[in-house]
Amino acid sequence: MGGSFLLFSYLLSVFASLPSFTVVKADSDVTRPSFTPINRDLYHSSDDLIEQIKSLVHRHPDKLTVETIKAGNKGYTSEITVVTYCQSRKETDDKSKFRILLLIYDLRLVIAGVLDRLFIVFQSFGQHGRELITSELALRILSILSEEQFLPKMDQASLNGTLENVVIKVVPMENLNGRKLVEAGNLCERRNGRGVDLNRNWSVDWGKKEKDYDPYEENPGIAPFSEPETQIMRKLAISFDPHIWVNVHSGMEALFMPYDHKNRTPDGLPSQRMRLLLEELNNVHCHKRCMIGSGGGSVGYLAHGTATDYMHDVVRVPMSFTFEIYGDNTATLKDCFKMFNPVDHTTFKRVLNDWSAAFFTIFKLGPHQIDVHSKAAVSSMDKWVSIDEYFDGYLMGRRNRYGKKMEVLEVGMQEIRTYFRLFLLSSVLLLFMFCSRISKTGRQIVSAIPI
Repeated sequence: MGGSFLLFSYLLSVFASLPSFTVVKADSDVTRPSFTPINRDLYHSSDDLIEQIKSLVHRHPDKLTVETIKAGNKGYTSEITVVTYCQSRKETDDKSKFRILLLIYDLRLVIAGVLDRLFIVFQSFGQHGRELITSELALRILSILSEEQFLPKMDQASLNGTLENVVIKVVPMENLNGRKLVEAGNLCERRNGRGVDLNRNWSVDWGKKEKDYDPYEENPGIAPFSEPETQIMRKLAISFDPHIWVNVHSGMEALFMPYDHKNRTPDGLPSQRMRLLLEELNNVHCHKRCMIGSGGGSVGYLAHGTATDYMHDVVRVPMSFTFEIYGDNTATLKDCFKMFNPVDHTTFKRVLNDWSAAFFTIFKLGPHQIDVHSKAAVSSMDKWVSIDEYFDGYLMGRRNRYGKKMEVLEVGMQEIRTYFRLFLLSSVLLLFMFCSRISKTGRQIVSAIPI
C-alpha cells in the first residue's frame, strides 16, 4: 500500500513537470499565412492570358490583329504582345490615308506620318508584375471590342458607331518576365526580369533620386531605355503616334495626368481638356472615389523617368494618362497580392466592369476633346521624328513579322541611312557653293555697269 502510494506520487510529479500544450483551431491566425496567394479561380496565368488573347484575335481577324515583338541585350531578352483593333482593317492599309512628309530640318532628314480621320488610342497594362488585375482588364476590353462580351447598360449599335473611326493598340502585359517572377511566388515584385522598374527607365528626368528613393523598388536601370521592354514601347509609341496614351496600374484609385516628376500639371488648353475628361470619368465610372491631378502632385512622391511624362513631353501625345484602377489600403505591406488586386469575385467583377466602361467613355468622348486632323494642341514642328527613329521602328515591326528574312533588308536599310546622310551633306554643300557663285557673279555684273 505504502509502495503504491509512493509510485502514484512519483507519477503525479512526472506529469506535473511535463510542458503544457494548447489546442489551436485550424482556422486561427496562427495557421494562416501572412500573405494572400494568387486566386487561380479569378486570375489567368500569364501564358493562359496571352493564349486567350491570341485565340480571340484568331476568331475575329476582321477587327483584331496581333504581333509579338522581341528584343534583348546583354543576355536578357523580353517579348511584348501587341493587339490592334480597327473595325475595318482595310482602312489602316489604305495608303491614301497617310501623308508622308520629308523635310530637311536642322540638317536632318525627318519623317512624319499623319493618319487622317482615325482617332488613335494606345494602352499599356501589366507594366509592374504584381498588378495582375490590369492585364485582366486588357482581356476584358478586347473581349468587348470583339463583341464576345458586352458592357452592362450600353447599346451595342451605339458602341459600334463610336468605334467606327477609332484605332486601339493594346499591350496587355508589358512586363512578362516580371509577371513570371510573381507567379513563381515573389508576389511583391514590380520590376522586370533583371530588377529594373520599367516605369523609371524612360528618358524624361531619368535617374533623379528623391529623399525617399527606394533603390530596390525604383531601380531606373543603367541608362534611359536600357531595358528591351521600354525600347519596344518607345518605338511603338513613335510609330503609332497616338492621340491618347493610358498607362494602367493598380495600388490605389486615381486618374493621373502629367507630370509625375513635377508637383504640377502642364499649362494651357490641353491640360484643361485632360482634366475635364478625367472629371467625367471620375463622376460616371469611379463614383467620385478617384484622385485627380498630376501624379507627382497627388500621389505623395515624385517619380522620374516615367512612361506618361515621356509620352507627353517627347512623343507629344495630346492626352497622356496614368490610371490606378484598384487598391486595398487595409492590406499589410507584405500582402502584395491583396494590396494590388481584388481577391473576391464580386470586387473583381466590379473593377473590370467599371474600368472597361471608363475606357469606352474615352473612346466616345476623346475625339470631341481633340482635333483629330491637326492635333491642334501639339505644334506640328514638335512631331517630327528622326530618320533613325523611323527606320528603327520600321525594322522592328518587319523583323518580328518576317523573322530572318529581314536580315538582308536590315543591312540594306542601314546602307540607305548612310546614303541619305551623304546625300543631305552633298546637297547642302552644293547649295552653299551655288549661292556663293551667284553672289560673286552678281558683284561682277554690278561692277561692270558704268556709273
